This record gives sequence, structure tokens and C-alpha cells, in this order.
Amino acid sequence: MAIQFWKDGKKPQINPDLFSSIAEKLALDVASEKGGNRNKPTQIRKFYDEVIRFDSIVKASPKEFDNVLPYLKMLNAKAAYAMGRDLISGKFKDFIADSLHQVNDKQDFAAFTGLFEAFIGYYKFHYEKTGLPQRGGAR
Repeated sequence: MAIQFWKDGKKPQINPDLFSSIAEKLALDVASEKGGNRNKPTQIRKFYDEVIRFDSIVKASPKEFDNVLPYLKMLNAKAAYAMGRDLISGKFKDFIADSLHQVNDKQDFAAFTGLFEAFIGYYKFHYEKTGLPQRGGAR
């Protein structure tokens, strides 16, 4: 699924479906690839937590964005590593790569952060809904 942050590809209007149907479709696609150690909510959350950490840095000091951007984009390498260890699926890795490809400034980063936040909410819902055993092996 192609992710487009901006309505009609132009800033500053965010795609009206980005935080709703697009985020939910992404979450459903990623949840459908779970199994074994792949795509556990704790693993997905590690990526989100790192994005939130960068967001906090940028909000505290907006001039730091240019310094943070290379480290943010390093999430691509971390996703590749996690996929190589079968901790995340190809669809989650693609979500990270497709999103980070669009992040070039603070507005893009804000759109990505919002998308990831919405994705996390939908992901937790769809992960639980698909019925794999949870903690303690209970359903």
C-alpha cells in the first residue's frame, strides 16, 4: 500500500484518510503477518517509542531536526535487522521505509508521527482480534 502523507501530494494539508483508513489498513496488513516472534506488539512498540523520543527532541528544540533526521532514517537499518531476525514482517519494514522516505522536514515528521500513533492503536486492536494466544497462553 502506497502511503501519501499529503492531500494531492501537496503540503500543508494532510491526507484526510492518513490517520484513519490508511493507518487501519496498514495495521491490518501487518497484523495478518504475525506469528512466532514476528510483529509482537512489544517489538512494534520499540520502533514507535524511538520515533516518539525523536519527536520529543524536536519539539523541545526545533532547530535539532536536521541533526535528528539521519538517526530517524536509521530506523530503516534497524527494521532490516529486526526483519532479518524474524522479529518484524516485510509489511512492517515496508511501512517504516515508505514513511521515512517521505520525511524531509518537520511537517513530514509530524505527519509520520501522527500516522504511527494511529497505526499503533489500530495494530493493537487487530493483533488482539486475530486470536493468537496472549500472555500465559490464554485466549
